[in-house]
Amino acid sequence: MFRANRKNLIYLLVLLAAFFLFFTRAKSFVPFKFAVIRSASLPIRIISFPIQEIKKILYYHRTFNEYRRLKEEADVLRSRLVGLEEVIRENTRLENLLKFKRDLVYSSVVANVIGREPSHWNSTMIIDRGEEDGIQPGCPVVNAAGVVGKISEVSRGVSKVILMTDPQFSVAALVQGPRESGLVFGSLSGICRMRYIREDARIEIGEKVITSKLSSSFPEGLLIGEVIALDDPSRRSNIECVIRPSVEFSQIEEVLVILKQKP
Repeated sequence: MFRANRKNLIYLLVLLAAFFLFFTRAKSFVPFKFAVIRSASLPIRIISFPIQEIKKILYYHRTFNEYRRLKEEADVLRSRLVGLEEVIRENTRLENLLKFKRDLVYSSVVANVIGREPSHWNSTMIIDRGEEDGIQPGCPVVNAAGVVGKISEVSRGVSKVILMTDPQFSVAALVQGPRESGLVFGSLSGICRMRYIREDARIEIGEKVITSKLSSSFPEGLLIGEVIALDDPSRRSNIECVIRPSVEFSQIEEVLVILKQKP
């Protein structure tokens, strides 16, 4: 009987000591408490380590397949996003072109650029409209930004456009501010030159240049570009203006071909 009571007393003292150690707020016992906890958790960590590794091996194949599936879905969504962005940009370009078409007082046809000649990349392009659409050589070609060029060759379903940057291109033009007239010629360097301006003309950098009513093919008032430099007229009897075209020729995807003036 005494031994049983003594054993129970020992158990009680151990429990009280453990309770005192773990629930007391004395700072001196804090390191001892954590040491006991680490010692008690060590067997658990040793036992659980191989179990965790076995789980990793068992679930690796399923996780890898899930990763591959999600990656494929992400690639599909990414390609769809790129396609949607392209559709939005195309719609914006077409809206601007159709708005410009509505503002025109001339019959016109919308055409897509379908090619360029490698040997004349900066001076010509091919569009998907031709004789069956009413297009003829000499028809003006424009977009919402301004003058693009004019039709040089026509077949039944396609046409060749000579761009404003071609040296063979020319159009009667007007400096919008001072109302000075001249002829604009193309240049393969990407700029144009306006010639035959009188020597005492007062033209400033930044003036807009538009098509003139003197043009035999282009309607008046279409934007050609902006004056960026004036040549020294000391060696000639008239001024020459250097003009930066308003159109970015490398970015053209759709154009408007002007057919004829409405009656």
